[in-house]
Amino acid sequence: MKYSAKENRYDSQIYRKCGDSGLKLPAISLGLWHNFGDNSNFENMCRMCFTAFDHGITHFDLANNYGPAPGSAERNFGKILNEHMRAYRDELIISTKAGYNMWQGPYGDNGNRKYLIASLDQSLKRMGLEYVDIFYHHRPDPDTPLYETMWALNDIVKSGKALYIGLSNYEGTKMKEAAKILNELHCPFVINQNRYSILDRTVEKNGILDAAISEKKGMIIFSPLAQGLLSNRYLNGIPTDSRIMTDGRFLKEASVSAELIYKTEKLNEIAKNRNQTLAQMSLAWLYRRQEITSVLIGASKPEQIIENLNMTKNLSFSEEELQKIDKIVI
Repeated sequence: MKYSAKENRYDSQIYRKCGDSGLKLPAISLGLWHNFGDNSNFENMCRMCFTAFDHGITHFDLANNYGPAPGSAERNFGKILNEHMRAYRDELIISTKAGYNMWQGPYGDNGNRKYLIASLDQSLKRMGLEYVDIFYHHRPDPDTPLYETMWALNDIVKSGKALYIGLSNYEGTKMKEAAKILNELHCPFVINQNRYSILDRTVEKNGILDAAISEKKGMIIFSPLAQGLLSNRYLNGIPTDSRIMTDGRFLKEASVSAELIYKTEKLNEIAKNRNQTLAQMSLAWLYRRQEITSVLIGASKPEQIIENLNMTKNLSFSEEELQKIDKIVI
């Protein structure tokens, strides 16, 4: 399999800055949380990465523990990159994270300096890279002083192993404390990664959305489709090839309740009236907000990536539509 990127790959993509930084991300970014582990088909992984880049998706998002097994998503992506896409490295934004358990013993988890630096070294080896574009602390660590974690992130940038810093799963107050430290260190902290969807409004309540605006930092959203619940895949029951049936680690059969199906059916009616799929409308609902830098999607096949990219064709919502959506969900 040989790959050569399309010449017009940037023509239809939208890019936004991460807050007040100079770094731009595409409207849709490709997340490798699922379907890039050792239990997935490698050729299909290649096709998804090629399709994404051919349509202007420049950002590929990973973490040290993505798999299964942990580390395998980075290793598989590194193989794709080095065998097929190395010529385009300077056109790509590659991000990874550390913060969850990766190896045995007291130094393989959380936010201490030893773990973060060691984990990134391992990630770079797995991907065959000299640096990543964005390195995230994956979750707050109450057992490590915040300054130690931020100091380690700053030193990682100074070492040349990451160009920018991000924070994931932080709430508003803690993010502001972290931003103050990083600003004092003159560290390029540019983006927050948090869960957000029509069904999950936590970021509207825990202060992170407001904090990102006030601190002039970007926001990139994961699980924008609630792990597939905001798509047409579950409107008629649970498909045999769905994430629930094939994986089951993060999305359980009990999640697909009668109440949820009712909500998604009503949301799907609004989407149809907008000439969109439920997934496209759900992504557009997020990206209509200018403070959202990018929306992270997962995919199991290239066609899903193309379908989701079409969300940019209709980003406008009437006040009546927004009220109807809220009435169904809240």
